[in-house]
Amino acid sequence: MKLRVVDYGAVRGKYVLLRVDFNVQITDGKILDTFRIEQSMPTINKLRDAGARVAICAHLGRPKGMANPELSLRLIADYMKIPFVDDVLRRDFLAGMQDGDVALLENVRFYSGEEENNLDFARKLAAGFDLFVNDAFAVSHRAAASTLGVTEFLPAAAGELLCAEVENISRIMENPAHPFVAIVGGAKVSGKIGVLKTLCKLADTVIVGGALGTTFNYACGANPGNSLYEPDMAATAREIMNFARDNNCKLLMPLDKGVGPNFAPAAPRTNKMIDEILDTDVIIDDGPKTAERNIAEIDKAATVVWNGTFGMAEWGDTWGESSFRVARAIAKQTAAGKLVSVVGGGETVAAIDTAGVRGDITYVSTGGGAFLEFIEKGTLPAIEVLVI
Repeated sequence: MKLRVVDYGAVRGKYVLLRVDFNVQITDGKILDTFRIEQSMPTINKLRDAGARVAICAHLGRPKGMANPELSLRLIADYMKIPFVDDVLRRDFLAGMQDGDVALLENVRFYSGEEENNLDFARKLAAGFDLFVNDAFAVSHRAAASTLGVTEFLPAAAGELLCAEVENISRIMENPAHPFVAIVGGAKVSGKIGVLKTLCKLADTVIVGGALGTTFNYACGANPGNSLYEPDMAATAREIMNFARDNNCKLLMPLDKGVGPNFAPAAPRTNKMIDEILDTDVIIDDGPKTAERNIAEIDKAATVVWNGTFGMAEWGDTWGESSFRVARAIAKQTAAGKLVSVVGGGETVAAIDTAGVRGDITYVSTGGGAFLEFIEKGTLPAIEVLVI
């Protein structure tokens, strides 16, 4: 896939609307993870150095088309030490910009026209600019005004991050080294049917875990206990198992689980084999035997793709044990030059951070839903319009 890219030699003095993903976690007025901001800096710096006059467009949270001070981007502007514009549709600041200036616009989702991809709103968003640059891979699966609609009114190009995401994920999906192991965790089968089938066609082994894995276990007759799973997706899980078999893909489910008496960070953990789980058990993590089996598959692999944790990794070591063990195993093999690894999804990236191994992963994607949809379809709505 070849994308239309920025001609940095032709942007001096031009007004550029730059869409990025600054949907970061903020608690008590503090940005907890600056990963997505950092990943956008190469494009911002290149535009700045080339003399463009840049207005950054981004969103935070889900304000549902209404202004919400708690979801303002002002804190991010302060963190970046750049001017803040308190309305995404304000344009009076443009007249005062000099070559190389950068400003951050207020949350674009404060307008309902954003998520509706309203073309009238997109026209207003594009007004005053000479070029649109999309560097927001993580929201490029959304047909929104700021990712898709504005391309109706402005010449458009892909930023550095968007190009890197497409290049790295495409390479691993189009020509992976084998054995290829895909690891899919998280909560729901229903949101991952397409990507699971795609991975079953591409990978030698697909490992399912977390609550998603619990649904697969249930589909095979296991007791899910008093846990999160999707009983109505049992038939779909069996269909995916059959699809994997028909495509000569080994599909592996959890062997054991970490359970507690209730769903809480402080709940005492007991490890049980799948056939030992009682009606009162609450599954909160995959078990140690499952982690050992998964690590054995990783140790044999030449390529690993991972999306979705196996338990409540955000609760720390007790309930993140399986995720952290797998993260360290992937990182160890990657650092040793034995493995190409790609990791995507906010919770999964947080897990590799907690495990302290992000720097040893071949490529860490900023996308969650976009990461999965790109793997499944090979493109995204807001990327397709940039293909040449």
